[in-house]
Amino acid sequence: MNIDLAGADWFKSSRSGAAENCVEVAFLPNSLVGVRDSKNPSGPALRFTAAEWSAFTRAATRGDFDR
Repeated sequence: MNIDLAGADWFKSSRSGAAENCVEVAFLPNSLVGVRDSKNPSGPALRFTAAEWSAFTRAATRGDFDR
């Protein structure tokens, strides 16, 4: 599926502060979620289903990815 990301409304976490080294997220059509590197906004973006994104954010909130 090819989705035009030019008009996507990208945002960073409020915890990112003024840092440039963040990921940005956009809620896309067809219940998809886009993720990209804020340092390279014209570069590639990952796309996830709503279920995949929810599973990721739940796991991150639980600390499953903490080192």
